[in-house]
Amino acid sequence: MSFLDRIAAVRRWDPDAYRPFMIEDTTLGRVHNDFATRLRDFPEAFVVSDRAVSLVPELGDFAARSAAVHEVLLRLRAAGGLPRWRDEFYPVVVRWGDEPWMKLERAAVPLFGVRGFGVHLNGVVRGPDGDLKMWVGKRAKDKATAPGKLDHLVGGGQPYGLGVHENLVKECAEEAAIPPELAAQAVAVGAVSYRCERAEGLRDDVLFVYDLDLPAEFQPVNTDGEIEWFQLWSFADVLARVRDSEDFKFNVALVIVDFAVRHGALTPDDPDYQAIVEGLHFPELEWA
Repeated sequence: MSFLDRIAAVRRWDPDAYRPFMIEDTTLGRVHNDFATRLRDFPEAFVVSDRAVSLVPELGDFAARSAAVHEVLLRLRAAGGLPRWRDEFYPVVVRWGDEPWMKLERAAVPLFGVRGFGVHLNGVVRGPDGDLKMWVGKRAKDKATAPGKLDHLVGGGQPYGLGVHENLVKECAEEAAIPPELAAQAVAVGAVSYRCERAEGLRDDVLFVYDLDLPAEFQPVNTDGEIEWFQLWSFADVLARVRDSEDFKFNVALVIVDFAVRHGALTPDDPDYQAIVEGLHFPELEWA
């Protein structure tokens, strides 16, 4: 195995199995052909053709679009078609910072293939001799996504109506009992992005990445039941585990590889370096 295997895992999807999801003349995602067929049952909200899935033109603003699609999703949920309901909304945009076209229940984001956003935190401890350690968590076995996989200290989705830094501080408290004054010291260091097909649908995600240097005496405590344990590993061991196994959650592995590039643990002397660096960011493709 290699780091390129981790890159390949977040690039696997079949464009021919999807059709564009559009609002007015803007493509905002992709709908699998099977799900598109189900949406034909809701002509009050969707226009479904062999080439695209669009919202009906009469849904002309944010509130109308959000309400109409949510009603469809409630009906699908009642019929057992949305088992991972989250009671949390995501903004529907092409790029972060755009005015949202609508808000969408988080469980449906991969069904429509719209762009999802999240925050991930590398929690690290630096020793007096320069050695670098990273906090690793193990996801609970009852998690809907990647149960039992290795994880970051903190990571979560970016909901509608909440600032990114505000969300990070919230997730720090919920997932690792990091106090707000310590979480506020986290440094925004960039983003990684990917598009891949998962069991829940098409994941087209951008993860905003933060680094946080933690004191040696800090001990994380999970408060929301989503993590079985936290352990402090040498970063060399973390990186080897990413390279040689699929033990880390698929997108966590990508963020760890990004950390390795930024901190010189991976260098241009590695023959795969260019491919690795390029693979951390999904190419900006025009939706077709």
